[in-house]
Amino acid sequence: MKQDIAVISLDPLAGQFYAGQVRELFGQRVSVDAYSVQDGSVGHISRRYALYMITTDAFDTVGDLHQYVPIDGEMMEIQVTFLWSVIRQLQALPPGRRALFVNLSQKMCREAVVHLNQLGVNQLLMDLYHPGAPRPDMSKYDYVITPREGRYVPEGAREIIDIGQRVCTSSTMIEAALRLGYEDLLESEAFRRYQEGVATNTYSFDRVFSRGLRLESQFDMLMEILDEGLVGVNEHGQVFACNRKMEELTGIPRSEALGQPAGQVYPFIPFDACLREERPQPACVVGVGEVNMNVAVTPVLRGGNCIGAFATVQRFSDAENRQNELRTQLHHKGYRAKYTFADVRGDSPALRRCITMLNKMSQTQLPILLIGETGTGKELFAHSIHRASPRSSSPFVAINCAAMPENLLESELFGYEEGAFTGARRGGKPGLFEFAHKGTLFLDEVEGMSAALQCKLLRVLQEQEIMRVGGNRIIPVDVRIVAATNEDLEERVEAGSFRRDLYYRLNTLPVLIPPLRERGEDLLLLIEQFRKENGAEFTLSPEVKQLLLTHQWRGNIRELRNVVEYFSYVGSPVIGPEDLPPTFHYLPVSGEGAAVSHAAPATGFPYLKEYPSRDQDFVLQYLYQAGENGGGAGRESLLKAAREAGLTCSQQEIRRILLSLSQQGLARVGRGRGGTCLTPNGRLWAQRLAK
Repeated sequence: MKQDIAVISLDPLAGQFYAGQVRELFGQRVSVDAYSVQDGSVGHISRRYALYMITTDAFDTVGDLHQYVPIDGEMMEIQVTFLWSVIRQLQALPPGRRALFVNLSQKMCREAVVHLNQLGVNQLLMDLYHPGAPRPDMSKYDYVITPREGRYVPEGAREIIDIGQRVCTSSTMIEAALRLGYEDLLESEAFRRYQEGVATNTYSFDRVFSRGLRLESQFDMLMEILDEGLVGVNEHGQVFACNRKMEELTGIPRSEALGQPAGQVYPFIPFDACLREERPQPACVVGVGEVNMNVAVTPVLRGGNCIGAFATVQRFSDAENRQNELRTQLHHKGYRAKYTFADVRGDSPALRRCITMLNKMSQTQLPILLIGETGTGKELFAHSIHRASPRSSSPFVAINCAAMPENLLESELFGYEEGAFTGARRGGKPGLFEFAHKGTLFLDEVEGMSAALQCKLLRVLQEQEIMRVGGNRIIPVDVRIVAATNEDLEERVEAGSFRRDLYYRLNTLPVLIPPLRERGEDLLLLIEQFRKENGAEFTLSPEVKQLLLTHQWRGNIRELRNVVEYFSYVGSPVIGPEDLPPTFHYLPVSGEGAAVSHAAPATGFPYLKEYPSRDQDFVLQYLYQAGENGGGAGRESLLKAAREAGLTCSQQEIRRILLSLSQQGLARVGRGRGGTCLTPNGRLWAQRLAK
């Protein structure tokens, strides 16, 4: 609301000037009227003003003042000064020259000259002149200096310097703003420019005021950026500070809280105890309506005395969520995907097709199931999927489900509340699902999950929400699942060790990562890459190249890296067959040429000593017959057929026989319905044994 100001002066021109200054600085917030004693307009003050600003020369006595101004009116004195530009102009005059200072009265002349001397204009010899004074000899003066009172300058002046009307001091304007309740104007650009433009010799006051204003401004800014409610009280328990967040939390406007006893406005905050005991009150949870608030109070001590206190107030749920966010940010420093599809080395058609499919799938939000043998780089592909997805800027979290006991894996995935179990961390701990919010969670060896955990994972996939171990609060999460397995999940489903509904949830976008033996010349590219990484210098002989290209590589990339590491320390510039690692057992891929020389020794069929030869013959013949019918055979069908044939085979025996055939290059052990089938060399042996 606009407030009215009366400016009262002796001279009407001076009064109009001061009123104009106030009007310009305060703008639309005020209405300013000017009154003068000389022209008698002061006698026409007919209404009450919010502030009366009065010059020092307007009235001779207090009695004269109260003839026109109410005794209980808000009054202040107008102090005047010069602009710094005027001071610099006068200081530039040559020293020792004589000057005549002309003003309205002797008192005003004396005040102005003394003020100029205080501000550093003291190199001139000044005399005073005012209306009614004896006429001076103007030939003695080099300059006449006057503050807009040229009408009183005697004739014969050599040079007249009009220094303009004196202006209100910055302290006058500051006091007016404070009396009217316009403290915010003190931080405005207009006030700053005004304070810098007017001359003052109150250096200490200006420094202290500016420092106090700056600190108050910083305090206000600090209060408003806090993400919690803040209330300050003085030593009497009256509220003097309150931020907007406190208004939001309590619904109590600041205007109703400021200046009021805190015990009445905020009865749930223990200010009285804090002021009485002069020590911090520990944080506690209090109920405010239907909301739990976290409240802490700290006293303000100065010189051994308590001069007030501050309280911080926050919703308990907000504090908990904020802690979780900070903890998540801390953990996310390590939850970043490291690799992209560009880090996948190889140009084989099988690999290119796999990367093309995954690139397309990464753009969706659907679960991806990576299927592949151990060592094929499933985790590298999981990193790449995340980096190529719209979630790339969010966390990537990986965990091996087969590497942890069931209870530990559950707490890692879903988190736990304080006291959920013995040894639980104080305050609880968020799980990997929370850490992966908005990002990707990679579940390696997902087949290692227990049935109970599979059930919980299924709920997360269906409902996109979790509950911590020992908790009772539903936490929504937005997580994209990438799972990996090196086993046949469908076979596990048939065996009852993996939930069928979870399998079909994870199997939305299945991708087979090709094994190294199916990637052809990629093997040589990888060998060269690993060699450079190790800083080794060697080449492969043609014999070794052929051996490596036709090897089964059951450990895939991991096994290949180990072999290259070994080559790096052999010391031979050309690696021959004799330089192969002693643990390198050549297991050829299908192909009669290689298989006959390595898997078909002249001594006869490679029987396992611990099992009857007839059992092994049966397995070979059964696989041969399955191949003749256009397919392979699984372990379960082999076991069932053997028992129907009157053989006492166990499941372990069947597994060992198939493994032996695979190691000898006679069979390829497959997964799923395709099962195991004979290589050409295995078919050759089956035909021999049948004769």
